[in-house]
Amino acid sequence: MQHRRIRAGIGAIAALAVATALAGCASGDPLDTPAESGTAAAGDTIVVGSQTYYSNEIIAEIYAQALEANGFTVDRSFNSGQRDAYMPEIENGNITLFPEYTGNLLQYLDPEATERESEEVYTALEAALPDGLQVLDQAEASDQDSYTVTQEFAQEYELESIADLAGVEEQLTLGGPPELADRPYGPKGLAETYGVDVEFSATGDTTVEDLLAGTVNVANVFTADPRIETDSLVVLADPESLFLASQVVPVASAELDPAAADIINEVSAKLTAEDLVVMNVQSTEDQASTPDIASEWLEQAGLNG
Repeated sequence: MQHRRIRAGIGAIAALAVATALAGCASGDPLDTPAESGTAAAGDTIVVGSQTYYSNEIIAEIYAQALEANGFTVDRSFNSGQRDAYMPEIENGNITLFPEYTGNLLQYLDPEATERESEEVYTALEAALPDGLQVLDQAEASDQDSYTVTQEFAQEYELESIADLAGVEEQLTLGGPPELADRPYGPKGLAETYGVDVEFSATGDTTVEDLLAGTVNVANVFTADPRIETDSLVVLADPESLFLASQVVPVASAELDPAAADIINEVSAKLTAEDLVVMNVQSTEDQASTPDIASEWLEQAGLNG
């Protein structure tokens, strides 16, 4: 799998901002006050970032190619680590645009947040954002926590939702990352919300493998994980909203050119959960490159310029 990992130096970005200001680029207003270094004023290079996660990088590449197809200059700062590493870079203006996930970002910014439904989470996220940042339109596409079982286990106990786990007679063992043990939607949340008691096994990166092997019989899996499709896993419905809705949402500098924001909003309007799973399968199973996956999706969506 090929991934384009281009890191923009802070000095290069600042130099480019000065150069474009002096040149008086076509999209800027000569009567405007020059932007401070690190902001994404009209005409500046747009720096698109991504997490160290192939699915997130694919979305970031879609953003980058869509902007380039419409005449914007883009630098890619992919593979930017996790939130504690990249959020400061977004806040200080070194990264202009970043694909995020509403519920997970809200919990990062406000650990005491109680919102669960999609629109409520989005509204709360808007309010929780640091000064100088904005969220653009959220997509229908999501990549959120779920409780997932094998197809065989679901058929044996007629499982459709998390609530159905309460009727399973055998011992339930939940697998997931170590931090799940203390998350509000972990074992304690399962018991309080659905009356489901589980043992917990910290399976980490081998969660799906442990589920398939039978070491655990319930697993915490992200809904866009391609193995849900390739291994015929069953995502249990969550009627009581134990998990926060976590839809794909672009986080951007408040100084982002409105025309660029409109382009990214068009992307969000067409990006579905099914699209995300298909692209993840293309990456992990077909070993297609990130740029090729993004280009194909943009062409199919009619957004390639």
